[in-house]
Amino acid sequence: MCAIVIFSLFFSACGDSDGPAYPALEVPDPVVEGPLEGNPLLLGTLFNLADVGYEQAEFFFAGTASAYRDDNLFDSDGRWRVVPDASADYKTRLVVYRPIDPLAFNGTVILEWLNVTAGADGPADWVTLHTELIRRGYAWVGVSAQQVGVEGGDLFFDDVISPPLKEANPERYGSLSHPGDSFAYDIFTQAAQAVRYPGTVAPLGDLTAQRIIAAGESQSAFYLTTYVNTLGRRTDLIDAYFIHSRVHIGDAASAPLSQAPQAEITTPAVVRIRDDLDKPVLVLQTETDVLALGSFADRQDDSDSFRLWEVPGTAHADIYVSIAGRFDLGDDPAVAAVVENATPAPGFIECDKPINSGPLHFAAKAAIAGLNRWLVDGDPPPEAERLALNDTGDAYQFDAYGNVLGGVRTPYVDAPIARFSGEGQGDIEDGSVCALFGTTEIFGVETLLDLYPDAAAYAVAVEDAARDAVNQGFLLSEDAELIIEAARVADIPPVIFVPDAP
Repeated sequence: MCAIVIFSLFFSACGDSDGPAYPALEVPDPVVEGPLEGNPLLLGTLFNLADVGYEQAEFFFAGTASAYRDDNLFDSDGRWRVVPDASADYKTRLVVYRPIDPLAFNGTVILEWLNVTAGADGPADWVTLHTELIRRGYAWVGVSAQQVGVEGGDLFFDDVISPPLKEANPERYGSLSHPGDSFAYDIFTQAAQAVRYPGTVAPLGDLTAQRIIAAGESQSAFYLTTYVNTLGRRTDLIDAYFIHSRVHIGDAASAPLSQAPQAEITTPAVVRIRDDLDKPVLVLQTETDVLALGSFADRQDDSDSFRLWEVPGTAHADIYVSIAGRFDLGDDPAVAAVVENATPAPGFIECDKPINSGPLHFAAKAAIAGLNRWLVDGDPPPEAERLALNDTGDAYQFDAYGNVLGGVRTPYVDAPIARFSGEGQGDIEDGSVCALFGTTEIFGVETLLDLYPDAAAYAVAVEDAARDAVNQGFLLSEDAELIIEAARVADIPPVIFVPDAP
């Protein structure tokens, strides 16, 4: 039977002061199959989940999904109305990471729209957030929502290609079928339905989801922005949204609602998160995202349901998501070290300059913790300054050491030993993946000694900056301790080199 999501027709839920009510979605129960034997195909973290008290499971889910068409003018305010259009059958998969001990579960599920920029599903937010998710007992569910990850298709970066599920393992995934990204929004909703209101097969096992936070990074954030503005008022399956590194692609600020072979329904060149949403939304942006990837135009003020965090010294991709984070168990100060490495993945990612080793993952963990606290306690995350731009809005303002002013402050820019940038590796329009990775340029000896006469001075400066970030709500205490310990063992000059592969 269908689970009908019903909520009030008052303004706070489904109504609108200048228009008709938003009808609640009727969400069918998909048919869930699993757990499947063997390991799922998903390149994320590379340690044994059992070592941190977690287990993994993979499920197929199938049903009939709707595409949507616009029912009003799609303006930049995001107050978009849609109605169901074509329908199509689908079969895709979801991957679950959950606490083994039910008592360790905190009740919150992170439902990630898996990223398909590289051709295969990528759990970008799991890699970024996993140490916080594990230590606090979240469940994580990755959804293969898009056609490229299942069937294959056109890619943005020609030099970054991983095979889709059906090609990589036809024996395991050959029965999957994705009708196209016009149906991805409804497929994602049905994944939430399967997690929140399971039928015979429960993806969470004995766990019960009390809250669902939808998450998506980069290309997935591009789609999740459209999801929020079209369906966010239509369902209570999802309680909050973590939109990480939203980008502009072509002339659009969020993903098309519908695309070929269905009618093409695009979104405007400027898109803000709708301001009449009764669910919390936190948007986390790097330096790369704001200027090079165009999200500056989409800036909006914080509100009772919205926060925007822009983090200086960060890049769209970095050393943590490419290497260090994949092995991070949450207790190694080495992940907080400043490193210079231009080839984090020899033969796959080889850049001209050392890529960014800044603090984005630490800010992201504080963001997801703050978003969950917003749901549980009603206590919103702190408001943050925006990154400082020049008068024309086309370049950053920098401090005396070349780091961007403003934004969510961290020890990496307030007690710096390097210039961190989200830019400097070429033009994204040229199709080079290195353009997403920014740069790290460790200061010369003279500058370092001018800033920090000895090791103790550097350690004190980092500790002061870390404590301040914790007090402001932009850094978690566990992560502050890692940063402080990394500073205590750093050399003066505090340089830690990771040599390039031969």
